[in-house]
Amino acid sequence: MDLFDKVVASMGPIGQHHSWAHGYFSFPKLEGSIGAHMRFNGKEHIVWSLNNYLGLANHPDVMRADADATAKYGLAYPMGARMMSGQTGEHEKLEKELASFVGKEDAFLLNYGYQGMVSLIEALVDRKDVIVYDAESHACIIDGVRLHVGRRFVYKHNDICSCEKQLIHAQRVIEQTGGSILLITEGVFGMSGAQGRLKQITELKSKYGFRLLVDDAHGFGTMGRNGAGTHEAQGCIEGVDLYFATFAKAMAGIGAFVASRSDIVTYLRYNMRSQTFAKALPMPMVLGLQTRLELLKKHHVYRERLWHIAETLQQGLKARGFDIGETSTVVTPVFLKGSLNEATALTRDLRENYGIFCSIVVYPVIPKGLIILRLIPTALHSVEDVNRTLEAFSVVSKKLNSKCYN
Repeated sequence: MDLFDKVVASMGPIGQHHSWAHGYFSFPKLEGSIGAHMRFNGKEHIVWSLNNYLGLANHPDVMRADADATAKYGLAYPMGARMMSGQTGEHEKLEKELASFVGKEDAFLLNYGYQGMVSLIEALVDRKDVIVYDAESHACIIDGVRLHVGRRFVYKHNDICSCEKQLIHAQRVIEQTGGSILLITEGVFGMSGAQGRLKQITELKSKYGFRLLVDDAHGFGTMGRNGAGTHEAQGCIEGVDLYFATFAKAMAGIGAFVASRSDIVTYLRYNMRSQTFAKALPMPMVLGLQTRLELLKKHHVYRERLWHIAETLQQGLKARGFDIGETSTVVTPVFLKGSLNEATALTRDLRENYGIFCSIVVYPVIPKGLIILRLIPTALHSVEDVNRTLEAFSVVSKKLNSKCYN
């Protein structure tokens, strides 16, 4: 069969729905200034789908820093990969500030979060090594693990007993291969809002001798006393060997970083192929990220507003009988039961008749018969936004239960 004929015939588990979903349920166009209210299909909506946690995307200081840096440097500087010709003092400055903030000796800037995690895993392990990872890890972790040529063991989501069983299996393997163990989990699981059990996992390190890599994309800037992350919130900064976070969430930017011991970061600088053979982050983003980080560190009020909105929303949902799972973070999932048709009809009702825009998650991402409406609170939302959303959810939930969406 011709390659193009094959891929067009299948389109993939999500792509198979493109003919009716594109432009509305998939690839929707949100227009206007980034915030709690944006326009969709020509109407204003309360938007619960943007990871602009602290509201920094359109902060005046951020926009000024981005604009000034672009005017001064343009988007091309520096040219080339950092190892060859793209190194600057500003890149190094941001790395030092990030490392200090998350409690590590050094940090390495990465061009992208997804690509960065895949490349990080590839650089750390070889065929003798074993990876142990959480079953509900983000796709970037899964893809990185799939590229691993050695053994890998997956443990039940946030199940420490299952984790320890897989560590025992891993230990037996490395006794034969002479390799090492890398355990990977998330600080905050972006779909459920559950925290990874970092503290309990670090307590297993002395027994099984593994190194711990934590993807804290949703925890950086939102979790912990200072916003330094989930490892700060759980009091186990030292136990996390490699701390990874993206700028695409609380920092409202692009790119990522990994922080660790200085010698480990040096190794990564010279061995992460996605950085060695890719152009450095443009200067406007680097300088803009410095401004974002300063705002994050100095103005705890943004995080306090975020948590006030998140807690008001979550308490309101629970009071109305909604299942929001085990979230202990600002990520707020609402679990419902229904078919794909019911899910799309409910979502359309929310958008067209109530002006509520939130992400919908259905099969094949989750099992058939389940629906997740995923709400992402931000510091820019108001209590009025929360109340309007709660009222709308109560109405559509009754319609769902009474089979109105069939």
